Amino acid sequence: MSVEIVKLLFDFGLLVLIWLIQIVVYPSFSYYQKNDLLQWHQKYTLRIGYVVMPLMIGQLCMAILEIIRKLTIFNTLILVLIVAVWLSTFLQFVPLHRKISSNTVNDDLVYQLVKRNWFRTVSWTVIFLLGLASGLLSNSFS
Repeated sequence: MSVEIVKLLFDFGLLVLIWLIQIVVYPSFSYYQKNDLLQWHQKYTLRIGYVVMPLMIGQLCMAILEIIRKLTIFNTLILVLIVAVWLSTFLQFVPLHRKISSNTVNDDLVYQLVKRNWFRTVSWTVIFLLGLASGLLSNSFS
């Protein structure tokens, strides 16, 4: 299996995951009673971490490998977007989730999760599309 295909699989995994989080998971938080959300959220953050972190680490490693293999505008833009998503995740979303876990949950906090997550949703969508376009343009998938 080629490096480009492996990279695209990581990108696609994160694409599907972020859209599920954006349109199903985060909005569903507003339907929980506060105590139920606190209990679920502790389980959710631990379990989602087992899925998200390997995908994010794999995606970052593959993007770095692609930059080393061939420096292109596609690969550079993809890496910049990945770094931006990492920064957003750890500077915005980890603190928001910590607030929920520490019993500081309200409708505005859930709204902020959904609203701010559009950046990651759009970014991971663009990352996937750029990777797909790059592979198609260079005939890497054949």
